[in-house]
Amino acid sequence: MTKDEAIGYIESYGWSTTRLGLERTRELLHRLGDPQKKLKFIHVAGSNGKGSTCAMLDSIFRYAGYNVGMYISPYIQEFSERIQLNGEYIEGDALARLTELVMKEAEQMEDHPSQFELVTAIGMLYFLEKKADLVVLEVGMGGSLDSTNVIDPPEVAVITNIGLEHTEYLGNTVEEIAATKAGIIKTGCNAVCYDGLPSVTAVVKSVCDEKHVPLKCVDFSKLKLISSDLSGQHFIWDGTEYELALLGEHQLHNAATVFNVVEAMRERGWKVPQQAVIDGMRDVRWPARLEILGRKPLFILDGGHNPQCAEALATSLKQLLHGQKVVFLLGVLADKDYPTMMQMMFPYAKEFVCLTPVSNRALPAHKLAKFFKDHGFDAKYCKTYPNGIKKAIKDAGKDGIVVGFGSLYMAGNIRTEYSLMFGK
Repeated sequence: MTKDEAIGYIESYGWSTTRLGLERTRELLHRLGDPQKKLKFIHVAGSNGKGSTCAMLDSIFRYAGYNVGMYISPYIQEFSERIQLNGEYIEGDALARLTELVMKEAEQMEDHPSQFELVTAIGMLYFLEKKADLVVLEVGMGGSLDSTNVIDPPEVAVITNIGLEHTEYLGNTVEEIAATKAGIIKTGCNAVCYDGLPSVTAVVKSVCDEKHVPLKCVDFSKLKLISSDLSGQHFIWDGTEYELALLGEHQLHNAATVFNVVEAMRERGWKVPQQAVIDGMRDVRWPARLEILGRKPLFILDGGHNPQCAEALATSLKQLLHGQKVVFLLGVLADKDYPTMMQMMFPYAKEFVCLTPVSNRALPAHKLAKFFKDHGFDAKYCKTYPNGIKKAIKDAGKDGIVVGFGSLYMAGNIRTEYSLMFGK
């Protein structure tokens, strides 16, 4: 089996959202020797900020000298991004070899595992094989019934910012969704909660009380911004100054969450020097989150795909661009609340160039363009990503601004095509 054959096999199976549960993952991992039971985890759930939080933790613990695995979803450009060790993607031969092992067991199961369950099993085998000291484990969707939740109590369970998402599976209110996310909290772990809506925090506190889990709620009042521009941010947290290349006020809140996780890990006996925290924050990188792809014109790419993300992007554009209008390069999924998302962009828009994300859930570009035209904006649609990028850059002009936004499915393709076009 080759790497491409392995990916083809994995992606031939769906995500099994219509039959959520842990039984298949448990059976598959048990057949493989329960590798997850020999690993230690920081488990991260939430609606927004999960990926950035994971990236910060990964960077810090690598600087602290640990052998760190990271499991994330979805990927932006390359399937192998989902399984990383010390910042390097899983090797193609390892992916192929481990997929064969997993496939052998999966094909014998009466209820075949889903795509995400297969990848989870491959990741666990890889992290054990590589003797990872710690795995930063991102939930795929939800929490309690997510495939990653087969693990024993993690070192720390992290709940990031929570909003309305996947309501058909997770609940119709943020409180119901919070309860689902808090399903990753188990007796024997510590917990950290992004302090958002009081009702959401109350749900997490209740779960921690019930399971006798020590909880840290993030106190954002300890944050003090020193400066923020397109090169990054300088800020103070609890008396210590930090640099962060990731842009946006929301990333400071994610950073504050991470600092609380570090404290919880120290309380559990993990050695994390303060310099490792400073260096890890300074050097963390996370693609397609207010990422600057180019400068002439300024080209910003953000994979935000729900109203909370749109609100964060709008706040960042207001702070960073000082009223300059932008050309938006956009694509969205039809099942997202894109009218709410896009209306937040109206105050900053010069025009819109629309694309169709590569997904069977995509809203066709011409329908998105019509939405903007109906609201009085100049909007065009392009059938290919290269043409859309060229159109947006041309309309922005050398001294203008392009902002790619709307879907992680689209962001990965824009990032790939931009790199091919400009060698970056």
